[in-house]
Amino acid sequence: MAHVPSAIVALKTTTLILGGLITYFAFKAYRRTGSRPLRALALGFGAVTLGSMAAGVLDRLVATGGEYALVVESALTAVGFAIVLYSLYAE
Repeated sequence: MAHVPSAIVALKTTTLILGGLITYFAFKAYRRTGSRPLRALALGFGAVTLGSMAAGVLDRLVATGGEYALVVESALTAVGFAIVLYSLYAE
């Protein structure tokens, strides 16, 4: 069990890096094309990535229970995926 916090930090860092790259390239594509769905896609992935980062910060640095971190992460993930879904149907 002693290695679990280290694994969580490593996985959250990986999620932050990959999510940040996806968000960056989606936003870069939006800037190049001006496509509003690509802008929504970037915002959606940004929200999901922000949720993961916020949960990690809450869990590791702020003295709250893990359930608050889970609520924040779940809420931002749901909002982010709703925006991604919108981006797939927007014209």
